[in-house]
Amino acid sequence: MLRPVCSLPAQMTLVIRRLLTPRLGVKISLHAWGLLPGAPTLTGTGLAPAEKAQRMTRARASIEAPTLDTSRRTMTYIIWMSPADTTPWLEVTRGAAPLVVTMPHTGTEIPADLERRLASLWLARKDTDWWIERLYDFAPGLGATVIRTRISRTVIDPNRDPAGVSLYPGQATTELCPTTTFDGEPLYRDLAGLGPEEIAARRTAWFEPYHRAIAAEVARLRQRHPRVVLYDCHAIRSQIPRLFAGVLPNLNLGTHSGASCAPQLTARLEAVCDGSDFSRVTNGRFKGGYTTRHYGRPADGVHAVQMELACRGYLREPRDSVTDRDWPCAYDDEVAAPLRAVLQRVLAACLEFAAA
Repeated sequence: MLRPVCSLPAQMTLVIRRLLTPRLGVKISLHAWGLLPGAPTLTGTGLAPAEKAQRMTRARASIEAPTLDTSRRTMTYIIWMSPADTTPWLEVTRGAAPLVVTMPHTGTEIPADLERRLASLWLARKDTDWWIERLYDFAPGLGATVIRTRISRTVIDPNRDPAGVSLYPGQATTELCPTTTFDGEPLYRDLAGLGPEEIAARRTAWFEPYHRAIAAEVARLRQRHPRVVLYDCHAIRSQIPRLFAGVLPNLNLGTHSGASCAPQLTARLEAVCDGSDFSRVTNGRFKGGYTTRHYGRPADGVHAVQMELACRGYLREPRDSVTDRDWPCAYDDEVAAPLRAVLQRVLAACLEFAAA
């Protein structure tokens, strides 16, 4: 059975980065032990009291320096897999604007004991939302809070109902702990052991910390702003016959059929999309997953949307079925630039709505 590797609070090692304005070009890194949610606790382990005090003083001075322009300041928390394995898996870049950008499917990390049970590591990573973190790397500069898990969706899918209930009844989909790819290929050599106990362990180790981080950041920003927008980022290959017929539109906006956000926000985002050279549909095949449905509470000032991108809009996606020789393809800034410009306007529209 897969053992949870980050289930104890004492194992949550946080790396805090404070990025000052691009003009200053300053990056200050601090290492600390702390917990999410909430502000980091700048303490140390194995340090003499005097050294602890000096580090606390330096940390406080760097965070509170009053002479610098910190209007675009962000703080990034990274949780490591465990004290013995410092592979970062959960990253929270904290901003002050009323916008939370979530990335549940960009991860490729798979625990070693699970790797041995999989039919193919390429298949296990085939349905990753490739390069989304690079496509949206402008978001912190807008003041957005960005939450990203680096755990592969094959381990556990943070955008599925934790109870295992299908979000699209009667349609092909993948589970909370997937057993097949989108194309229906088996992910495991043998499913023995993938029972309720292992699924619960994965949920405790990786699903719940990710969603605690989202809930904490939404709550923090909601205290400061009357409206907060949660924008859930996704991408998928343009043609997957098992999931949908034909070729997917470039921009697939999901609002849980209008339940997860105000119609005014939907209208703003549709206007941006329709003013571009990319095709758009709202609440088509993808209406919003667990994140959109769970956090979208317009009456409480939290508006959630999902954006599912067809990969051909920003990648040289193969036209036919992909293989391990051509997928994933490399990220190319020039290819991605037109869609990236549209997405910048999309997030700006989210901020304009929140400020209205």
